[in-house]
Amino acid sequence: MTEVPDRTPVVNRVKRAQGQLSGVLRMIEEGRDVQEVVNQLKAVTRALDRAGFAIIAMELRAAIAEGPVDDDELTRLEQLYLSLA
Repeated sequence: MTEVPDRTPVVNRVKRAQGQLSGVLRMIEEGRDVQEVVNQLKAVTRALDRAGFAIIAMELRAAIAEGPVDDDELTRLEQLYLSLA
């Protein structure tokens, strides 16, 4: 039986990004400087990208731990990875 990896670190990353996004929304509602808002949006985007990379890496580690990884699974994970770039 496959062991499900602990996704807590990824969940925490997404929750932090969610908090950052709430902050961006507040900034927009307050009429803050566009440059400040855009900088915060970039930070949220980077945080979500990192969460995506982390969950893909987690899946790859889990697949490797189970034994040889077949080409279809590697292709699937590679496509997911590239979709984030």
